[in-house]
Amino acid sequence: MIASHELSVLQFAPIYQERVWGGRNLERLYGRKLPADSTPYGESWEICDRAEAQSVVSAGPLQGWSLHDLWTQARNEVFGFAYAGHPAPRFPLLIKILDAQEDLSMQVHPDDVSATGVGGEAKSEAWYVTCAEPEAKLYAGLRPGTTPETFRQAMVDGSVAEHAESLKVAPGDCLAVPGGTLHAIGAGVVIFEIQQNSDTTYRVFDWNRVGLDGKPRALHQEEAMKVLHFDAEPPTLLKPQGGRLLDWPYFKIDRWEMTKFEGRSVARQSRFKIGAVVEGEISWRKGMSMRAGDFFLVPACLGDKQRQFKCTSARATLLWISL
Repeated sequence: MIASHELSVLQFAPIYQERVWGGRNLERLYGRKLPADSTPYGESWEICDRAEAQSVVSAGPLQGWSLHDLWTQARNEVFGFAYAGHPAPRFPLLIKILDAQEDLSMQVHPDDVSATGVGGEAKSEAWYVTCAEPEAKLYAGLRPGTTPETFRQAMVDGSVAEHAESLKVAPGDCLAVPGGTLHAIGAGVVIFEIQQNSDTTYRVFDWNRVGLDGKPRALHQEEAMKVLHFDAEPPTLLKPQGGRLLDWPYFKIDRWEMTKFEGRSVARQSRFKIGAVVEGEISWRKGMSMRAGDFFLVPACLGDKQRQFKCTSARATLLWISL
Protein backbone atom coordinates (compact mmCIF):
# COMPACT_ATOMS: atom_id res chain seq x y z
CA MET A 1 0.00 0.00 0.00
CA ILE A 2 1.09 3.57 -0.74
CA ALA A 3 -0.18 6.66 1.07
CA SER A 4 -1.82 9.15 -1.28
CA HIS A 5 0.47 11.95 -0.10
CA GLU A 6 3.45 9.99 -1.41
CA LEU A 7 2.14 10.06 -4.96
CA SER A 8 2.86 12.59 -7.67
CA VAL A 9 3.36 12.43 -11.40
CA LEU A 10 5.68 9.47 -11.97
CA GLN A 11 8.53 9.25 -14.47
CA PHE A 12 10.53 6.14 -15.30
CA ALA A 13 14.09 5.43 -16.43
CA PRO A 14 14.14 4.47 -20.13
CA ILE A 15 15.45 1.07 -21.23
CA TYR A 16 17.52 1.32 -24.43
CA GLN A 17 17.63 -1.51 -26.93
CA GLU A 18 20.30 -2.03 -29.59
CA ARG A 19 18.86 -2.71 -33.03
CA VAL A 20 20.57 -3.26 -36.37
CA TRP A 21 18.13 -0.83 -38.01
CA GLY A 22 18.47 1.88 -35.32
CA GLY A 23 20.54 5.05 -35.01
CA ARG A 24 21.27 7.88 -32.60
CA ASN A 25 18.16 10.04 -33.00
CA LEU A 26 17.31 9.56 -29.34
CA GLU A 27 20.29 11.84 -28.65
CA ARG A 28 19.59 14.36 -31.39
CA LEU A 29 15.84 14.71 -30.93
CA TYR A 30 15.33 14.10 -27.23
CA GLY A 31 18.67 14.82 -25.56
CA ARG A 32 19.08 11.27 -24.31
CA LYS A 33 22.47 10.20 -22.96
CA LEU A 34 23.36 7.12 -24.94
CA PRO A 35 26.68 5.31 -24.49
CA ALA A 36 29.50 7.15 -26.26
CA ASP A 37 29.98 4.69 -29.09
CA SER A 38 28.59 4.04 -32.55
CA THR A 39 26.07 1.42 -31.48
CA PRO A 40 22.69 1.84 -33.19
CA TYR A 41 19.91 2.17 -30.62
CA GLY A 42 16.56 1.48 -32.23
CA GLU A 43 14.21 1.40 -29.26
CA SER A 44 13.69 3.10 -25.94
CA TRP A 45 11.22 1.22 -23.76
CA GLU A 46 9.52 3.97 -21.77
CA ILE A 47 6.68 2.19 -19.97
CA CYS A 48 7.42 -1.51 -19.59
CA ASP A 49 6.45 -4.35 -17.27
CA ARG A 50 8.25 -7.39 -18.69
CA ALA A 51 10.07 -10.13 -16.81
CA GLU A 52 13.18 -9.27 -18.81
CA ALA A 53 12.80 -5.47 -18.69
CA GLN A 54 11.30 -3.32 -15.94
CA SER A 55 10.48 0.37 -15.92
CA VAL A 56 11.65 1.85 -12.62
CA VAL A 57 10.52 5.15 -11.08
CA SER A 58 13.43 7.55 -11.57
CA ALA A 59 12.77 10.20 -8.89
CA GLY A 60 10.56 11.21 -5.98
CA PRO A 61 9.30 9.30 -2.92
CA LEU A 62 8.70 6.15 -4.98
CA GLN A 63 12.12 6.15 -6.64
CA GLY A 64 13.22 2.58 -7.23
CA TRP A 65 9.71 1.12 -7.44
CA SER A 66 9.21 -0.92 -10.60
CA LEU A 67 6.12 -0.70 -12.76
CA HIS A 68 5.37 -4.28 -11.77
CA ASP A 69 5.55 -3.30 -8.09
CA LEU A 70 3.05 -0.52 -8.71
CA TRP A 71 0.70 -2.81 -10.68
CA THR A 72 0.75 -5.59 -8.08
CA GLN A 73 1.15 -3.70 -4.80
CA ALA A 74 -0.47 -0.28 -5.35
CA ARG A 75 -2.94 -0.84 -8.16
CA ASN A 76 -5.88 1.01 -6.64
CA GLU A 77 -3.90 4.13 -5.70
CA VAL A 78 -1.82 4.38 -8.89
CA PHE A 79 -4.06 2.94 -11.59
CA GLY A 80 -7.52 3.23 -10.06
CA PHE A 81 -10.15 1.05 -8.46
CA ALA A 82 -11.59 0.38 -11.93
CA TYR A 83 -8.67 -2.02 -12.48
CA ALA A 84 -8.82 -3.78 -9.11
CA GLY A 85 -9.99 -6.98 -10.76
CA HIS A 86 -8.06 -6.65 -14.02
CA PRO A 87 -6.92 -10.15 -15.04
CA ALA A 88 -3.50 -9.14 -16.46
CA PRO A 89 -0.67 -10.31 -14.17
CA ARG A 90 1.51 -7.50 -15.59
CA PHE A 91 0.67 -3.95 -16.62
CA PRO A 92 -1.04 -4.57 -19.98
CA LEU A 93 0.65 -1.86 -22.10
CA LEU A 94 4.17 -1.42 -23.46
CA ILE A 95 5.15 2.03 -24.75
CA LYS A 96 8.30 2.77 -26.76
CA ILE A 97 10.14 5.25 -28.93
CA LEU A 98 11.43 3.68 -32.16
CA ASP A 99 14.19 5.21 -34.28
CA ALA A 100 14.16 3.51 -37.69
CA GLN A 101 17.20 4.51 -39.71
CA GLU A 102 16.73 1.45 -41.92
CA ASP A 103 13.60 -0.48 -42.83
CA LEU A 104 12.46 -2.82 -40.09
CA SER A 105 11.78 -6.42 -41.01
CA MET A 106 8.48 -7.37 -42.60
CA GLN A 107 6.67 -9.05 -39.72
CA VAL A 108 3.38 -9.95 -38.09
CA HIS A 109 2.15 -10.39 -34.53
CA PRO A 110 -0.65 -12.71 -33.40
CA ASP A 111 -4.02 -11.33 -32.38
CA ASP A 112 -6.01 -12.36 -29.32
CA VAL A 113 -7.40 -15.47 -31.03
CA SER A 114 -4.33 -16.77 -32.88
CA ALA A 115 -1.87 -16.13 -30.02
CA THR A 116 -3.13 -19.18 -28.16
CA GLY A 117 -2.64 -21.44 -31.16
CA VAL A 118 1.00 -20.43 -31.72
CA GLY A 119 1.99 -20.12 -28.07
CA GLY A 120 2.76 -16.40 -28.32
CA GLU A 121 1.42 -13.16 -26.87
CA ALA A 122 -1.18 -11.07 -28.67
CA LYS A 123 0.05 -7.74 -29.96
CA SER A 124 -1.97 -4.97 -31.53
CA GLU A 125 -0.16 -1.64 -31.72
CA ALA A 126 -0.43 1.99 -32.78
CA TRP A 127 2.29 4.22 -34.24
CA TYR A 128 2.40 7.98 -33.79
CA VAL A 129 4.92 9.58 -36.16
CA THR A 130 7.05 12.24 -34.47
CA CYS A 131 9.71 12.68 -37.17
CA ALA A 132 9.82 11.59 -40.81
CA GLU A 133 12.22 12.21 -43.66
CA PRO A 134 10.79 13.18 -47.07
CA GLU A 135 9.22 10.15 -48.80
CA ALA A 136 9.33 8.11 -45.58
CA LYS A 137 6.67 5.43 -45.36
CA LEU A 138 5.07 2.76 -43.25
CA TYR A 139 4.11 -0.68 -44.52
CA ALA A 140 0.83 -2.13 -43.26
CA GLY A 141 -1.49 -4.74 -44.71
CA LEU A 142 -1.52 -6.90 -47.82
CA ARG A 143 -2.19 -5.71 -51.33
CA PRO A 144 -5.43 -6.93 -52.96
CA GLY A 145 -5.11 -10.33 -54.56
CA THR A 146 -2.45 -11.64 -52.19
CA THR A 147 -3.28 -15.23 -51.28
CA PRO A 148 -1.55 -17.69 -48.94
CA GLU A 149 -0.09 -19.37 -52.02
CA THR A 150 1.34 -16.19 -53.58
CA PHE A 151 2.64 -15.04 -50.20
CA ARG A 152 4.45 -18.32 -49.60
CA GLN A 153 6.13 -17.94 -52.97
CA ALA A 154 7.08 -14.34 -52.10
CA MET A 155 8.82 -15.53 -48.94
CA VAL A 156 10.83 -17.96 -51.08
CA ASP A 157 11.85 -15.50 -53.80
CA GLY A 158 12.31 -12.45 -51.53
CA SER A 159 9.47 -10.35 -52.95
CA VAL A 160 7.42 -9.96 -49.75
CA ALA A 161 7.61 -6.16 -49.90
CA GLU A 162 5.82 -6.22 -53.26
CA HIS A 163 2.77 -7.65 -51.49
CA ALA A 164 2.67 -5.03 -48.72
CA GLU A 165 0.66 -1.83 -48.83
CA SER A 166 2.59 1.32 -47.95
CA LEU A 167 1.68 4.82 -46.79
CA LYS A 168 3.74 8.00 -47.02
CA VAL A 169 3.76 9.65 -43.61
CA ALA A 170 4.57 12.94 -41.93
CA PRO A 171 4.88 14.05 -38.29
CA GLY A 172 1.49 13.88 -36.59
CA ASP A 173 0.23 10.88 -38.55
CA CYS A 174 -1.09 7.93 -36.56
CA LEU A 175 -1.69 4.36 -37.68
CA ALA A 176 -3.34 1.49 -35.80
CA VAL A 177 -1.97 -1.95 -36.66
CA PRO A 178 -4.13 -4.84 -35.40
CA GLY A 179 -2.59 -8.22 -34.67
CA GLY A 180 -2.52 -10.37 -37.79
CA THR A 181 -1.40 -7.49 -40.04
CA LEU A 182 1.79 -7.69 -42.13
CA HIS A 183 3.76 -4.53 -41.34
CA ALA A 184 7.10 -2.77 -41.16
CA ILE A 185 8.31 0.69 -40.20
CA GLY A 186 10.17 2.31 -43.07
CA ALA A 187 13.57 3.98 -42.92
CA GLY A 188 13.73 7.60 -41.78
CA VAL A 189 10.84 7.47 -39.30
CA VAL A 190 10.75 8.05 -35.54
CA ILE A 191 7.58 6.94 -33.81
CA PHE A 192 5.98 6.60 -30.41
CA GLU A 193 4.62 3.05 -30.27
CA ILE A 194 1.76 2.06 -27.97
CA GLN A 195 1.05 -1.66 -27.87
CA GLN A 196 -0.27 -4.56 -25.90
CA ASN A 197 2.34 -5.88 -23.50
CA SER A 198 3.89 -8.44 -25.82
CA ASP A 199 7.25 -9.21 -27.36
CA THR A 200 6.06 -11.83 -29.88
CA THR A 201 7.23 -11.04 -33.40
CA TYR A 202 7.22 -13.32 -36.44
CA ARG A 203 9.58 -12.08 -39.14
CA VAL A 204 8.88 -13.09 -42.71
CA PHE A 205 11.51 -11.00 -44.56
CA ASP A 206 14.53 -9.01 -43.32
CA TRP A 207 15.80 -7.30 -46.49
CA ASN A 208 18.63 -9.86 -46.86
CA ARG A 209 20.74 -8.20 -44.16
CA VAL A 210 22.63 -9.51 -41.15
CA GLY A 211 22.14 -8.64 -37.50
CA LEU A 212 24.55 -6.93 -35.12
CA ASP A 213 26.30 -10.28 -34.67
CA GLY A 214 27.01 -10.51 -38.39
CA LYS A 215 24.55 -13.37 -38.93
CA PRO A 216 21.14 -13.33 -40.64
CA ARG A 217 18.34 -12.80 -38.14
CA ALA A 218 15.92 -15.68 -37.64
CA LEU A 219 12.73 -15.82 -39.70
CA HIS A 220 9.46 -17.29 -38.45
CA GLN A 221 7.60 -17.89 -41.67
CA GLU A 222 5.50 -20.89 -40.65
CA GLU A 223 4.29 -19.15 -37.48
CA ALA A 224 3.52 -16.05 -39.53
CA MET A 225 1.35 -18.01 -41.94
CA LYS A 226 -0.76 -19.20 -39.00
CA VAL A 227 -1.54 -15.68 -37.77
CA LEU A 228 -1.64 -13.53 -40.93
CA HIS A 229 -5.06 -12.17 -41.90
CA PHE A 230 -5.29 -12.51 -45.67
CA ASP A 231 -8.85 -11.17 -45.89
CA ALA A 232 -8.42 -7.99 -43.79
CA GLU A 233 -8.51 -4.47 -45.22
CA PRO A 234 -5.15 -2.67 -44.95
CA PRO A 235 -5.00 -0.05 -42.16
CA THR A 236 -5.32 3.61 -43.09
CA LEU A 237 -4.11 6.72 -41.27
CA LEU A 238 -6.38 7.64 -38.38
CA LYS A 239 -8.69 10.64 -38.62
CA PRO A 240 -9.06 12.25 -35.19
CA GLN A 241 -12.54 12.67 -33.72
CA GLY A 242 -12.10 15.83 -31.72
CA GLY A 243 -9.10 15.12 -29.54
CA ARG A 244 -9.42 11.35 -29.72
CA LEU A 245 -7.08 9.54 -32.08
CA LEU A 246 -7.90 5.93 -31.24
CA ASP A 247 -10.53 4.11 -29.22
CA TRP A 248 -9.61 0.43 -29.04
CA PRO A 249 -10.49 -2.30 -26.53
CA TYR A 250 -6.75 -2.48 -25.75
CA PHE A 251 -6.06 1.22 -25.17
CA LYS A 252 -7.17 4.72 -26.03
CA ILE A 253 -5.12 7.65 -27.36
CA ASP A 254 -6.07 11.32 -27.08
CA ARG A 255 -4.10 14.35 -28.30
CA TRP A 256 -3.74 17.84 -26.88
CA GLU A 257 -2.52 20.73 -29.02
CA MET A 258 -1.52 23.61 -26.72
CA THR A 259 -0.22 27.16 -27.17
CA LYS A 260 2.05 29.19 -24.89
CA PHE A 261 0.74 29.73 -21.35
CA GLU A 262 -2.35 27.65 -22.08
CA GLY A 263 -3.29 25.43 -19.16
CA ARG A 264 -5.39 22.28 -19.12
CA SER A 265 -6.36 19.66 -16.59
CA VAL A 266 -6.54 15.91 -17.00
CA ALA A 267 -10.09 14.83 -16.20
CA ARG A 268 -10.38 13.15 -12.81
CA GLN A 269 -12.06 9.83 -13.56
CA SER A 270 -10.41 7.76 -10.81
CA ARG A 271 -8.21 6.24 -13.49
CA PHE A 272 -4.56 6.73 -14.40
CA LYS A 273 -3.31 8.45 -17.56
CA ILE A 274 0.04 8.15 -19.30
CA GLY A 275 1.30 11.34 -20.93
CA ALA A 276 3.79 11.55 -23.80
CA VAL A 277 5.21 14.91 -24.89
CA VAL A 278 5.51 14.90 -28.67
CA GLU A 279 6.84 18.46 -29.07
CA GLY A 280 7.36 21.56 -26.98
CA GLU A 281 7.50 21.78 -23.20
CA ILE A 282 4.92 21.63 -20.44
CA SER A 283 5.11 22.38 -16.74
CA TRP A 284 3.47 20.76 -13.77
CA ARG A 285 3.25 22.11 -10.25
CA LYS A 286 6.34 22.57 -8.05
CA GLY A 287 8.46 23.59 -11.01
CA MET A 288 8.42 20.20 -12.66
CA SER A 289 8.68 20.43 -16.45
CA MET A 290 8.64 17.90 -19.25
CA ARG A 291 9.73 18.29 -22.84
CA ALA A 292 9.58 16.41 -26.13
CA GLY A 293 10.35 12.73 -25.63
CA ASP A 294 9.30 12.63 -21.97
CA PHE A 295 6.74 10.11 -20.73
CA PHE A 296 4.97 10.19 -17.37
CA LEU A 297 2.15 8.55 -15.44
CA VAL A 298 -0.57 10.54 -13.67
CA PRO A 299 -1.80 8.35 -10.76
CA ALA A 300 -5.51 7.86 -10.32
CA CYS A 301 -5.65 9.28 -6.80
CA LEU A 302 -4.15 12.72 -7.56
CA GLY A 303 -6.32 15.70 -6.74
CA ASP A 304 -7.56 18.30 -9.22
CA LYS A 305 -4.69 20.75 -8.60
CA GLN A 306 -2.16 18.00 -9.29
CA ARG A 307 -3.71 17.28 -12.68
CA GLN A 308 -3.05 20.72 -14.18
CA PHE A 309 -0.49 21.21 -16.95
CA LYS A 310 0.67 24.39 -18.69
CA CYS A 311 2.40 24.94 -22.02
CA THR A 312 5.68 26.81 -21.47
CA SER A 313 6.91 26.79 -25.08
CA ALA A 314 5.45 28.43 -28.17
CA ARG A 315 3.35 25.31 -28.65
CA ALA A 316 3.19 21.79 -27.35
CA THR A 317 1.64 18.49 -28.40
CA LEU A 318 0.83 15.76 -25.90
CA LEU A 319 -0.58 12.28 -26.23
CA TRP A 320 -2.66 10.79 -23.43
CA ILE A 321 -2.81 7.01 -23.22
CA SER A 322 -5.25 5.02 -21.11
CA LEU A 323 -6.86 1.60 -20.91
